[in-house]
Amino acid sequence: MPIYRIALANVRIADTADESLAIALDVIAEAGERDASIVCFPESFVPGYRIGSRHESCDPVFLTHAWSVIDQAARDAGIAVILGTERLDGNRRLITTRVTNADGTLAGFQDKVQLDPSEESVYVPGSERRVFRCGDLTFGIVICHEGWRYPETVRWAARKGAQIVFHPHTEIVDDEHFRPNGFADPRNSFHEKAALCRAAENTCYFATVNNAIAGASTTSAIISPDGALLTHQPYGQHGVLIGDIDLSKATGYLAKRLRLAEG
Repeated sequence: MPIYRIALANVRIADTADESLAIALDVIAEAGERDASIVCFPESFVPGYRIGSRHESCDPVFLTHAWSVIDQAARDAGIAVILGTERLDGNRRLITTRVTNADGTLAGFQDKVQLDPSEESVYVPGSERRVFRCGDLTFGIVICHEGWRYPETVRWAARKGAQIVFHPHTEIVDDEHFRPNGFADPRNSFHEKAALCRAAENTCYFATVNNAIAGASTTSAIISPDGALLTHQPYGQHGVLIGDIDLSKATGYLAKRLRLAEG
């Protein structure tokens, strides 16, 4: 199998929905120019994450417009896009990712099924999981809390053939956070250690994607199927992280060996 190039958008949080769209378009163009086949954005990047932030309720007309423009940008750049966003189902608001194929067509949505308790006053949970195809790549998506706290979500995707699981998340930084200098610092919270585990316990790649936030305790990173760190973005630094992954190493071997006890 070929080497496959992916891009992670470790970008600053926008002040407005319009700015989030402008940043997204710049990133898509850059990732395409750098020969990435797919780019993944943080959780709810367009129009912006609601909990603990200044972002207000967004007009669904804006979302429809933003998605259309991003589809065009994906087509122009020849790159697939995993957009952290939200969607409305009637009067129900869901955290989701919207996947655009490299030809600009819609591949589908992966909603956040397992909400953080703090999100339940604003959002409702999704109910289904799926895997996606992009050329030679099969991938799954788990969003923030569900990837950190519910390893079953990643294993489900790996057992369905995902060679990589993308993990868009967003972080609310407070003064109590440890400020790491190195990935998976033992003094830091469990989160980056969990990212290493998600890859190693399933023999698949794991790509976790945060915003560029001052004082962040996690950053965007790509973890190899053996649990080793392949590459990561400097903490809080705005930019596009590029990584080349060897699909032959993503066998899903350990995930497929799972035996469920009866009863």
